[in-house]
Amino acid sequence: MSTPKPVRLGPRSVAALLLISAIGVIAFGWPLLADPDSGLARNHSQDAPWLLAALLPLLVAVVVATIADAGLDAKAVAMLGVLAAVGAALRPLGAGTAGLEPMFFLMVLSGRVLGPGFGFVLGAVTMFASALLTGGVGPWMPFQMLSMGWFAMGAGLLPGAERLRGRAELVMLAAYGCVAAFFYGTVMNLQGWTYIGGLSTGVSFQPGDPLHENLARFLAYCLATSLGWDLGRAVLTVVLTLTIGATLLKALRRATRRAAFEAQVTFEGPQR
Repeated sequence: MSTPKPVRLGPRSVAALLLISAIGVIAFGWPLLADPDSGLARNHSQDAPWLLAALLPLLVAVVVATIADAGLDAKAVAMLGVLAAVGAALRPLGAGTAGLEPMFFLMVLSGRVLGPGFGFVLGAVTMFASALLTGGVGPWMPFQMLSMGWFAMGAGLLPGAERLRGRAELVMLAAYGCVAAFFYGTVMNLQGWTYIGGLSTGVSFQPGDPLHENLARFLAYCLATSLGWDLGRAVLTVVLTLTIGATLLKALRRATRRAAFEAQVTFEGPQR
């Protein structure tokens, strides 16, 4: 039996996701390509808050486009709220402890069961709620929302959603969670790394230097500063997926079937 998806990817939501993803890639990576003579690369730390603030309405636009495609009804919004609340509550459990963040495990399974559209919205909303809960509100927050949206959406785009079940599915989700955990950490490193230009010539961003030289410094920066955190995040995601993932997948699929998100409402005339 196929699992209905509360957030379907209609044409407008696909277009919105492509737009926000393209703008997100530019926002993360443009300092690497900026002309040093323009002054933009040198002043990136000053204009970054304005750029980050511009991402917020774009994230809202994804939600609005999804609603316009009839992907969200009252029951989907309720499930979105419940899962976002659970994810936000899970984040403080591992905060500050070697990157142990159990919320990533929940995002992988939720994106898998409920689809890429729901996954993107859930990831962004969960990160927003967790930032409010932990006091982590800052110029980095929209980037975290975007990265977590990609993280959960990727799980919904994995193949075999209608057929693959059992141990094979868990292994696939665990492998995805492992790789995506490192990807999330690397992307967030890129967002913050460009602010520290000039602090250390060995690993810091140098505006105007050739792209390959800055990328080499960035790799060294990731290895020196965040490898342990990313590894902890990846290992915990894999362990939780392989141990309790089957139980949670069944619970999510059962709840989705009973909610019947895509059930059509029909009206009958008065009986005579």
